Amino acid sequence: MDRPFGLLAELTYACPLHCAYCSNPLNLADYRDELTTPEWQRVAAEARDLGVMQLHLSGGEPLQRRDIVEIVRSASELGLYTNLITSALGLSSRRAEQLRTAGLDHVQISIQADESALSDRLAGTPSFERKIAAAHLVKKLGWPLTLNVVLHRHNIDRVARILDVAEELGADRIELANTQYYGWAWRNRGALLPSRAQLERAEVVVRAARERLKGRMEIIYVIPDYYSRYPKPCMDGWGRRQLTVVPNGDVLPCPTAHALPLPRASVREHSLAWIWEQSPLFQRFRGTDWMPEPCRSCGRRELDFGGCRCQAFLLTGDAARTDPVCHLSPDHRLVTEAVWAANESDEPSEGALIPRWRQTPV
Repeated sequence: MDRPFGLLAELTYACPLHCAYCSNPLNLADYRDELTTPEWQRVAAEARDLGVMQLHLSGGEPLQRRDIVEIVRSASELGLYTNLITSALGLSSRRAEQLRTAGLDHVQISIQADESALSDRLAGTPSFERKIAAAHLVKKLGWPLTLNVVLHRHNIDRVARILDVAEELGADRIELANTQYYGWAWRNRGALLPSRAQLERAEVVVRAARERLKGRMEIIYVIPDYYSRYPKPCMDGWGRRQLTVVPNGDVLPCPTAHALPLPRASVREHSLAWIWEQSPLFQRFRGTDWMPEPCRSCGRRELDFGGCRCQAFLLTGDAARTDPVCHLSPDHRLVTEAVWAANESDEPSEGALIPRWRQTPV
């Protein structure tokens, strides 16, 4: 059996930002009974024993946890590579020094745009200047710096200027990842999905920047699934390389699988090893035996593993369907219709985005 390489630890869903593209679950009230410090420390130890090498600390906003330094210290002592994925709100000089002393290896900061007015509007709170100051602090303390930018209709035309900001900050890596339509982003899909013309313009900019910054800054660019001919493999295959633990202790094969009508698996009830190796949740879509046609007889079945189960469920109501992103899927029209609607206009609609805090949980 494959062993997991990375664990995404979603420490809390509390967050000072109100991003309309957030992939966190809609029913946030279900996750308020968060794992304690000793429980997270046990999870980290069990993950190490299972083969995990990288621990990604995320949320929500992981800095909302008062025990973040303790969690980092414990993981570092276990020999895990630790990566803090943060909005950077709350990354004061004092907290940063504590995290460095505790052994934190890497910092990844999200930014929403290249200037404060748009960035603060997309984040739902004044934050841009604090993010820039935090990025300077990260570099001053000698950490590798990754910037993460979720792209969508409202900011994708500013990719060149976003890359300029990353260069000015001395970022080692930037992830330009188009929105994945789960959680809150699913609610806002019509206002977020970019047009084909926007994507084509962005790709020209990214190609030129990669050539210019080669050897100085790694640039990752991910197009929207909806514009792909074939789906991307879900986490390199369901239950193959990665796993996620959410604030209440539920364990997932991918960060958005909480949306699927599948049996729960919790670290409060079972060991991480049992969940990975034996739980019905992790067995459900592992491998290729579960696949329907056309996946079952497709030569790509061990390349994309049928695509994303969460996307299939959201679009069709059946998590076992072929991902409708695939042009061979019998449900592909559901994607082409969304793309057609997005290409009626290049222009974002002012006020069309519904920020996370205004949305009604279901």
